[in-house]
Amino acid sequence: MLTKLKGFLDNLMTVDVEQVEDPQELFSLASAVLMVEVIASDYARKPEERAALLALVKRSFSLEDAQAEALLERGEEAHRLSTDYFRYTSQINRICSPEQKVSLIENLWRVAYADGELHHYEEHVIRRVADLIHVPHIEFIAAKHRAQSGE
Repeated sequence: MLTKLKGFLDNLMTVDVEQVEDPQELFSLASAVLMVEVIASDYARKPEERAALLALVKRSFSLEDAQAEALLERGEEAHRLSTDYFRYTSQINRICSPEQKVSLIENLWRVAYADGELHHYEEHVIRRVADLIHVPHIEFIAAKHRAQSGE
C-alpha cells in the first residue's frame, strides 16, 4: 500500500520525461536536469554557475533567451522533484548518439568549471552520469580537457 502511494506521489510530482515525444525536446530537458544536478551537487549555488548554465543551454540547443530560461526553469523544477538520474539517463541512452552523449558530458564539465573550481562532488556526478550513459573513459577525460581549455 505504501509503495503504491509513494509511486503515485513520485509520478505526480515529477516532470515526466517519458511523456515528452519530441526527441530534441527530451534531450534538452534531460540535459538541463543533469546540468542543474552538477551545479547543485557542491551545495554552493553561485550566480556565475547559473549564468554559464543558461548560456550553455541557449548555445547547445539554439534557443532564444526566453526559451532557454523556460527550459532551465523546467529543468530546475524537474531536478528539485527528482530522486535519481535514471529517468533522464535512460532516455538519453534511448535517443542519443554517442557524439551527443559526449557533448553532454563536455557541457557538464563546463558547468562544473563555471565558478573557476571543480568540487569533488561535481566530478562524482559527471563520472556517474558518464557511466550511466555509457561514455567511454577516454571520451570522458577528453571532454574534461576540452572544457578546461575552453575549446
